[in-house]
Amino acid sequence: MEAVVTKGNNEAELSDGLRTFGAVLKVLREEANLTQEEFALRVQYSVPYIAKIEQGKRFPPSDLLTRAAEPLGPIAIKVLRGAAQSLTRRPGLAHRFQEWAGIEEEAISLYTYECRAVPGLLQPEPYIRALFDCRLPPVDHEQIEHNVGARLDRQQLIAARPTTAFSFIIEQSILERRMGGSEVTKVVIDHLLDVGTWRNVEVQIMPTVREDHCGIDGLMYLAETPTHQWLGYTEGQRSSQLITAPKDVSVMLQRYGKLRSQALDCRITKELLQEMRGAV
Repeated sequence: MEAVVTKGNNEAELSDGLRTFGAVLKVLREEANLTQEEFALRVQYSVPYIAKIEQGKRFPPSDLLTRAAEPLGPIAIKVLRGAAQSLTRRPGLAHRFQEWAGIEEEAISLYTYECRAVPGLLQPEPYIRALFDCRLPPVDHEQIEHNVGARLDRQQLIAARPTTAFSFIIEQSILERRMGGSEVTKVVIDHLLDVGTWRNVEVQIMPTVREDHCGIDGLMYLAETPTHQWLGYTEGQRSSQLITAPKDVSVMLQRYGKLRSQALDCRITKELLQEMRGAV
């Protein structure tokens, strides 16, 4: 699904660090007489991604300093490296997801297997609110509105990247749970049916009864970068992990490939969703 930024100490400090790093990057870019568009072109990242880094909304990619060395110069990179140190002292939950969110925005392929909840990129607003309503410890109204808005903003990624291949495998039991009630479940199914018609999106349901199942170790997220490097991401209770080691990512890719063959194909998934919609 995705990590949620809360008001805990680690996340608050990280948020301050992100804002500081973004502000420093913006000043250094302007000192180099570069617009966001020009800087984005020089470092080979998208303009929206650079804008979000400068706003403190995205964790900077690990190779940003290397790519920025030529357009900003060595002194600026020393300053930027100093600002980046505060981002690595407390690698909390929000830290890891911020980094993954940035990877998502640049990916040319995104694969998702979910066994807990509807994937964050596919959650309609009523479902998002239902999730936050039952979250413990509870958060205040202001924080809920912030997190709902952030998740809805992130979902624009699918429409904004029509050339990115999105694959989603979702456990049937997630929909059978009816999180938020019958009406919310209908909205979720309708949304899945709609998004499933987009030419760059595949939605597959993993049937509840399945004697062979390659996802027994839990959820997995995979992304292919513009340089054709594959990265993985996983989450657990109050923890998350960005997986970069080629050997480990290869294992995840093998398992995801098997899951695609074990799940219902897109046509049968559509028929099942329509059947479930009528039964809700």
